[in-house]
Amino acid sequence: MTRVHDTSSPTLEARAGVAALLHHSAMTRFLIARAGSITAQQMLMLAISWHMYELTSSAWYLGLVGLFQFIPGLATTFVAGHCADRMHRGQIVAVCLAAQAVTATLLAVSIMTHIVTRDLLLGLSLILGAIRPFQMSGQQALLPMLVPQTLLARSMALSTVVQQVCVIAGPALGGLLFAIGINALYWTCAALFCVSAVMYALIRYDYVPPPREPITAETILAGLRFVWSNPLLLGGISLDLFAVLFGGATALLPVYAKEILHVGPQGLGLLRSAPAVGALCVGLMLSRQAIGSGVGKKLLTAVAVYGMCIVAFGLSRSFPLSLLLLAISGGADTISVVVRQTLVQLETPDRMRGRVAAVNTLFIGASNQLGEFESGVTATAFGVIGSVVLGGCATILVSVAWSRLFKPLVRRETLH
Repeated sequence: MTRVHDTSSPTLEARAGVAALLHHSAMTRFLIARAGSITAQQMLMLAISWHMYELTSSAWYLGLVGLFQFIPGLATTFVAGHCADRMHRGQIVAVCLAAQAVTATLLAVSIMTHIVTRDLLLGLSLILGAIRPFQMSGQQALLPMLVPQTLLARSMALSTVVQQVCVIAGPALGGLLFAIGINALYWTCAALFCVSAVMYALIRYDYVPPPREPITAETILAGLRFVWSNPLLLGGISLDLFAVLFGGATALLPVYAKEILHVGPQGLGLLRSAPAVGALCVGLMLSRQAIGSGVGKKLLTAVAVYGMCIVAFGLSRSFPLSLLLLAISGGADTISVVVRQTLVQLETPDRMRGRVAAVNTLFIGASNQLGEFESGVTATAFGVIGSVVLGGCATILVSVAWSRLFKPLVRRETLH
């Protein structure tokens, strides 16, 4: 696989910012397709989590939804990375989105035929978990192929902006569709997945199939060895794993919406959207002006701020204050995401990007899905509030510990 060739001046493009990014048609298609798929995924997960809590009234089962998405990823992640380095990345993502359209359709049909159960929701969570590593590995390895390297950091920021707009719009739209009926939500998800799959399939870039080589454990696990041998990458990727593993409160938002803040499914949509509001504001700034010096220290500071916001959210009884704290946490998380993802792409040769992206996907999956399970377990042991507060404190401690353990990450000055 080779990068898209571009003869324009790197200096002029770097100064042009967002306009230069959208000048690349493949990048524009990528952003449109990403918008549709993320909106659908946000609505789908909102529906599944609320549906599960309606059926069980249990934080434990909310946590199991995350665990059941994480477990199959352990089996498919490294195979997914190998595929992303051997096959057309846009087509891989398109197939994954088509499969998710089928999943949303099955949920809609189960509602119509009155056969939906907690076991069905958990079973479909397993399917989503098996699919996701292929989608994420393909997406992460695809983006650097669509723009010149001088625009990579800003393309990451703009992609994050699109993601956060959809994270805002998805749950909010999902909350409105709940007023019509949950079936309307599932059918809308299926339609958006189909449209996004077509858009990804239409993305074109300079694709040169790599030389054939035997598929062995060594080639499949090459990405893991590469990350392990690079302290900068290992520190950045593992920072996200432990920070979000402990500090994530998403799985418990249905409990906060129903029993603590008393705002119902529409309020749940706003709670899930709030972090994206802060992320959107920060992402827009980063797409116009990249982070300058001291990126390593800013990364660790952002993670600590995220943890402090989670602690305060856990103690809050005010709906507006809770929304504000989640928004600030989303802004801090965006700084972390842009820095980490850009460093991963800059430090990885293209022939390895799929497999390194697979390792990153595994860590992200562990932090998100396994973090949801951790939230359910600690909520059962310490209560919902205790779980969120303890998780936020642990995130702050992780930031401090990583500043001592990974000096190359702390000393990293720029995203070039």
